[in-house]
Amino acid sequence: MTDRISTLVYVGDPMCSWCWGFAPEIESLAEELPVQVVVGGLRPGPMAHAIDDRMAETLAHHWVEIAEKTGQPFDTAFLDRRDGWLYDTEPSAIAVTTLRNHTPEASLAYFADVQRAFYSEGRDVTDFAVLTEIATEHGVEQDGFLEEIQTDDAKKRAWQDFSRSRNWGISGFPALIGEMEDGRLALLARGWTPADLIRQRIESLSETSVS
Repeated sequence: MTDRISTLVYVGDPMCSWCWGFAPEIESLAEELPVQVVVGGLRPGPMAHAIDDRMAETLAHHWVEIAEKTGQPFDTAFLDRRDGWLYDTEPSAIAVTTLRNHTPEASLAYFADVQRAFYSEGRDVTDFAVLTEIATEHGVEQDGFLEEIQTDDAKKRAWQDFSRSRNWGISGFPALIGEMEDGRLALLARGWTPADLIRQRIESLSETSVS
């Protein structure tokens, strides 16, 4: 029997800078295999941090480093005008899991659009109204989505994803898991990884015969 990967499980966070750097890689892989998005929870709710001058400087340096490595655009000016802003990744995680619940085939594209809005357009994606505006581009009804993402059920759904990620032993993002046809999982990437290297790992798994 030959193992084959049928689905890629992408564990990330829409407000994770390395995940934004990874966006072209996962989008390229999604042209070949279906991708299921699971939000890992970078700084959700009680783990959120307020931006001060020191943190803004650290983040700006980090974003420039990632931009140079990956070619992805970053708007560091956002940090200069957000003193005291709470870097809370829970709202965007809730929005992604809510959209996935209704339109799973659009979840990766929405995830990327939220990333783009935050990192290259300087929009506040901790704001439910902003997250809803982006979601309407993927066919959701504005008022209904805005109302739903503020419910306890929507929040619970996101935290279930966080738990799922931890149960897989994943605490850093991005991470990519391959789901085999028989349901078994194989870790393909932990941290930013070029798509071509991931393809090599997928091919290696596909060529491995098991009894």
